[in-house]
Amino acid sequence: MNSVTVLDHPLVTHKLAILRDENTASPAFRKTLLELGHVMSWPVFSHLNVANTEIKTPMEKTTEAVLVYPFPCIVSILRAGNGMADALSAALPEAPIGYIGMQRNADTHLAEPYFKKLPDQIQDRQIILVDPMLATGSSGVQAADFLKRDGAKNILFVCLVAAPEGIEYFHKQHADIPIITAALDRELDENAYILPGLGDAGDRIYGTK
Repeated sequence: MNSVTVLDHPLVTHKLAILRDENTASPAFRKTLLELGHVMSWPVFSHLNVANTEIKTPMEKTTEAVLVYPFPCIVSILRAGNGMADALSAALPEAPIGYIGMQRNADTHLAEPYFKKLPDQIQDRQIILVDPMLATGSSGVQAADFLKRDGAKNILFVCLVAAPEGIEYFHKQHADIPIITAALDRELDENAYILPGLGDAGDRIYGTK
């Protein structure tokens, strides 16, 4: 599991337990996802590039580390990624948000692309690619493929729950992209859902089936 960070924090495990609970209704699921995303933003944004810059306070000149321009961007894998993108954006509103649409094929269990909208200067930005679930890895791989075809060079993948199979497949295709996840679960079932998992994150966020 090279280049994989599994977060070990009491608030992460507590809020993830709420998300896993089948009795957590959609409004509470959205709220908890936002809260967990806020907690995860600290380790996620610790990877950002900064440069020392001189500024003048009301008292004197000083030097502070500030974000390098162009600012990092957040890229959401639709639709479930939007919940995480909103949480990270609240901590870093300077970051533009891009979208890559993926839809799971019910027969093959693989992701199929249908939409892409990215910020400009994508080749020069640090990119935080977000999707709550890393199951088969198909959505993440295709999204990373899209980003690299547009010139992206610096990508971090962030998820809530990952399966070992998804991590293995993702890193076979994109060994250079680190992964940060709130949990590494046991395995995929016969329908390629993560066990123990938390169900379909998109449906639980938006109250759909």
